[in-house]
Amino acid sequence: METRKDRFRRIVSRRTNEIIEKFRILGNCANKSSYEYTEEDVNKIFRAIEAELRNTKAKFSIRRKKFSL
Repeated sequence: METRKDRFRRIVSRRTNEIIEKFRILGNCANKSSYEYTEEDVNKIFRAIEAELRNTKAKFSIRRKKFSL
């Protein structure tokens, strides 16, 4: 029987590798001989990625904010 930790490791390894591969594929869009883009385009892309990364990382945070007035 698979433990919760084993299941986590199996699933997170696969999903992390998928994300890394998508970043490699995204990197192919940097080829200026095939694509045209501006620095602002690139900034928008990475702001969106960084925001989603922060949101996902926060989900793993143990800290809970306590309510106070």
